[in-house]
Amino acid sequence: MSMTLRNLFLVPALALVTLSQAQTPFPALSGETAEGTSVELPNTNANGWTVVGIAYGKQASPVLEEWYEPVYLRFVAKHGLMAGAYDAEVYFVPLFVGLNKSAYEPSMKKFRKSADPEIVDHVVFSKDEAETLIDRLDMNDKSIPYIFVVDNDGRIVHRTQGAYSEEKLEAIEEVMLR
Repeated sequence: MSMTLRNLFLVPALALVTLSQAQTPFPALSGETAEGTSVELPNTNANGWTVVGIAYGKQASPVLEEWYEPVYLRFVAKHGLMAGAYDAEVYFVPLFVGLNKSAYEPSMKKFRKSADPEIVDHVVFSKDEAETLIDRLDMNDKSIPYIFVVDNDGRIVHRTQGAYSEEKLEAIEEVMLR
């Protein structure tokens, strides 16, 4: 098959993947910031995009924390060439599952004392049933964080996972620039 003909079939296939991703609703998630502010996700009242980072394993939490500063700087503080071209709300959600559910309160207290004041309002602690959320979002590996871009209709339009990289951050931004 020639390269041109193969590309003819590949482009529609990629469009279908993006289209099917856009039809996936982000499940309801409620929680609170360390300051006690209630947060409901997805935020369908948002003026633009909502970026949600989720971790539910002990190994994934520090990897999710690596996302905090660069995501905050790009999407909240608006550092970057195109950062002013879109609006985005950002939330990071550490989930507490199984035996770790008892760590909810101590983790929140520890976070209040040690967190960067700029990040505090963007970390959401949730007591929701994590297992249901994990299943619905197809987050099979508890050792890595998952990052979702959600439109203002509550649909997932982009997903990435694992350790932070500049390439992943740029891919998220690219979606928001469309």
